[in-house]
Amino acid sequence: MRNQRTTAALLLLFAFSLAFASNQDTSGKNQAAPTTTQAPASKAASSGAPSASDIAAAKASGKVWVNLDTGIYHKGGRWYGKTKDGKFMTEDEAKKAGYKAAKRD
Repeated sequence: MRNQRTTAALLLLFAFSLAFASNQDTSGKNQAAPTTTQAPASKAASSGAPSASDIAAAKASGKVWVNLDTGIYHKGGRWYGKTKDGKFMTEDEAKKAGYKAAKRD
């Protein structure tokens, strides 16, 4: 009985060491590149996500946020400047382009 336990323990240890060894990458090819904490200005501008100062400036100038995916514009509230694909414009521009006002803001 003791011999069977020893054999089982050794097999388990061997299987574990094989699994661990297969997860190790010593080539260096799979290492992540160092990341920067700040995106370049051109990249941030092209991402479409407005900054807090952009949102404040648009709100102060009376612009609405148009969600380009849904065709709805927001005058304020939860989604103002927050949807994935959108842009600021005047309410008249939004109406002329065929966008509809949000029912709740």
